[in-house]
Amino acid sequence: MPRMDITEMAFARVYPLLVAKAEKKGRTRDEVDQVTAWLTGYTPEELAGLAQSDTSYGDFFRNAPAMNPDRALITGKICGIRVEEIEDPLMRDIRYLDELVDELAKGKPMEKILRK
Repeated sequence: MPRMDITEMAFARVYPLLVAKAEKKGRTRDEVDQVTAWLTGYTPEELAGLAQSDTSYGDFFRNAPAMNPDRALITGKICGIRVEEIEDPLMRDIRYLDELVDELAKGKPMEKILRK
């Protein structure tokens, strides 16, 4: 069975997995929403609405109101690949969110996660 492209998966299916990853390590949904809002420009209310919609994960990023220019400061490895070296801009943005949630789960302070 071929794998489904993450960009075609529903945001409503993927986002709860990110939240669960953070909550498993003692962080909160509000913190996941905060880093997601910082990265994409969506408000917490918009995120809640998207979590109930059939919007694809790819469209979630393609239609983001204001991708944070400081996202280029995010570095690290996801699945052994450096996020800053991913050539496809959409996949790089997806992996930036993965990295932010990983940092949350590892207990990093919010100020560092948000590159302040």
